Amino acid sequence: MSDEVSAEILTTHILDLAAEGKRLDGRGPNEYRPITVEPGFVTTADGSALVRIGNTAVLSGIKLEPGKPFADTPNAGVLTTNAELIPLSNAIFEPGPPQPGAIEVSRVVDRAIRAAETIDLARLCVTPGEKSWVCYVDIHCLDHTGNLIDAALMAAVSALCHATVPAKRFEVAEADYPLAVNHIPIECTFVRLGDAIVVDPTFDEERAAQGRITVATDEVGRVVAMQKGLVGAFSPDDVKDVVRRAFRHGERHRVLVKGGTP
Repeated sequence: MSDEVSAEILTTHILDLAAEGKRLDGRGPNEYRPITVEPGFVTTADGSALVRIGNTAVLSGIKLEPGKPFADTPNAGVLTTNAELIPLSNAIFEPGPPQPGAIEVSRVVDRAIRAAETIDLARLCVTPGEKSWVCYVDIHCLDHTGNLIDAALMAAVSALCHATVPAKRFEVAEADYPLAVNHIPIECTFVRLGDAIVVDPTFDEERAAQGRITVATDEVGRVVAMQKGLVGAFSPDDVKDVVRRAFRHGERHRVLVKGGTP
């Protein structure tokens, strides 16, 4: 049996289960796989975290170093987000230049961090127009079994929450100090499987999905970002429903990001 035929049979089965309110792994439509967050996973980084959602594993590392602010924002630091999706994590990824999937993950994560004002870039300015801190947020997918976006943002934000500004090493100040984090955005991704909308899709569910929507919320009740993917549509009522669900999941995931137990 060809891979195409096998994939079509699996898609049909996934859609049939979804119509009955069921999923392949036994979860309900609004249930996440087990989530673990390990901050400080890489000791050589200024901040890091390893996040697992089910078997999906994403590592994020933070590096801070002095640089020059952009000309149009002379009183602010610089934030740069980059995602790497390597063949080791899933056979669909190829070596070489960044693929569309990697670009999407980095942009969606970057947008949520900026829109939520997770870190105050103005506080990263050392000398207006001359020197500021450049904050690199690197995201590495170690194992892709679905829902990379949620895992990537959780890893990035947890790494930021546990990051230290290396001011003493670069002779900017007499001592290092924690990176100030003002808000903690959480992204929740949903896919449409027929008439059902399920959260935290697996890799097979993503391939069977007719639409994807990611909602980023913060702890003060704001929807800070939203991303639509694939070709299927979501009605206004669908959007309102996933936003409500995203807020509920966000409360629990935020505790994990900060290193606590929900």
